[in-house]
Amino acid sequence: MKTIIKKEFLKLLCIILGMVVLVGCKQSLLNEKKDYSESELYRPNFHFTPKKGWMNDPNGMFYYNGYYHLFYQYYPDSNVWGPMHWGHAISTDLISWTEKPIALYPDEKGYIFSGSAVVDVKNTSGFGSLKNPPMVAMFTYHDAIKEKAGEINFQSQGIAYSLNEGLTWTKYEANPIIKNPNIKDFRDPKMTWDAIHQQWIMILAGGDKTMLYGSKNLKDWSLLSSFGKEIGVHGGVWECPDFFPMLVDGTDDYKWVMLSSINPGGPNGGSATQYFVGDFDGITFTIDESFAKDVKEQKGLWIDYGRDNYAGVTWSNISEVDGRKLFIGWMSNWDYAQKVPTETWRSSMTIPRELVLIKEDGHFIVSSQPVKELQNYIAKTIKKDSLKINKETVLIDKGLVDLSKLDIRFSLKNLKKDVYSFSLSNDVNNSIQFGINKKENYFFIDRSKSRKTSFSDVFANKISKAPFTGDFDKMDIRIIVDKTSIEIFYNNGKTVMTEIFFLDKPMEYFSVSKANTEYTIENLIINQLNFN
Repeated sequence: MKTIIKKEFLKLLCIILGMVVLVGCKQSLLNEKKDYSESELYRPNFHFTPKKGWMNDPNGMFYYNGYYHLFYQYYPDSNVWGPMHWGHAISTDLISWTEKPIALYPDEKGYIFSGSAVVDVKNTSGFGSLKNPPMVAMFTYHDAIKEKAGEINFQSQGIAYSLNEGLTWTKYEANPIIKNPNIKDFRDPKMTWDAIHQQWIMILAGGDKTMLYGSKNLKDWSLLSSFGKEIGVHGGVWECPDFFPMLVDGTDDYKWVMLSSINPGGPNGGSATQYFVGDFDGITFTIDESFAKDVKEQKGLWIDYGRDNYAGVTWSNISEVDGRKLFIGWMSNWDYAQKVPTETWRSSMTIPRELVLIKEDGHFIVSSQPVKELQNYIAKTIKKDSLKINKETVLIDKGLVDLSKLDIRFSLKNLKKDVYSFSLSNDVNNSIQFGINKKENYFFIDRSKSRKTSFSDVFANKISKAPFTGDFDKMDIRIIVDKTSIEIFYNNGKTVMTEIFFLDKPMEYFSVSKANTEYTIENLIINQLNFN
């Protein structure tokens, strides 16, 4: 009898111990998930984001005396949009940024909305001297009181100047310098020195069009012309334009390029930035005929077809020795930007990119690639010359490199009318899928399995697509990965897709799926980046 009781007791003890172990394991897994802080999971390794508060559009970018300056729409007192300031950060290489004190604060005339800044090297404004040239910023005053009262003319343009390389700014006493012409959305001035016609030009958004102004002194401006009312995508208001000349790659010819962001109306919903190519005679911008056809046929051409590159503009005062056209965008979307699962801060910028104007088979394309300075941060490189893909294959796992900071390059060969899919994933079944659908002619990103998507009904409600035309059997791809973002550059950056995502834990695997026919990955280069 004692033996039976003893056996029963031991059996019960084993059950209890098993349950304790099981509960302990489950608790351990739960604890593992909780161990990751918001910053560890979501704050980018190398994309600019403020230490705290809300950020959106990049503003006022210029280069001077060895530093790239980035200003941005900023609200330091909350993680959602509010009374806009200009935040400020500087960098010597476009990759590592140092946050500086707030540059511009709201005042009695309104919030400080988006705008631009230039280096007035000839002191045309009279704010400085030839020895100490002023930086001149133009921004939109947004009068929230007038807006609330139902008035239309609540936006106007003001300027400020700096005599200490952008560290502090003095607002012009005669602001606003451009009053509202009775247009509800009248904002986001972008200034450029037009060396061809020896004038300052400024483009701003006027609701459903862009408006071009000219000046000799940065203080007195005259309306030159407008563009866009009858062309391009008009699903929402036009915002944050840019306008500049570019050499056609490999030639001595140049064209003028106009950027115009739009919200909503992007190719995959919400916010996006379209572009136009044409000629400018010093007064009027005329779109190139072949490009006009492309715009109509393709329903707009876009700097980035992903959902998370908006309001991007270019740096001013880049030297002729450098010669690059440098661009950065806000890496989010107004569809969900104020709802993403970060609390301390919200939003980051895209990787800075070099824009190149290409003419290919009679068609103009603005391509983009990450700036070359990113290569200075390579800490480890893994190369694989050629891989035959006939089954699902893990290309990178957690034991090989840190998947939260990667620059990946490779070529695909022997492509047929098939689907070629890649994924970034972890061992708790979070994943980001992307690739090429050659059956239906589009590139894609699918973040529906990225785990944290419920904060918005539209964040992951559909696959993002970028259409392409023509056939090909080879494709070059570059992928920039940074914790919670992916930027994909197809065909040397002629098509780009950028999207953010939010996982339960860091990514651990980079895999490729099988297709119906065997294909080849060539010249796979995996660069792990280091930012310590």
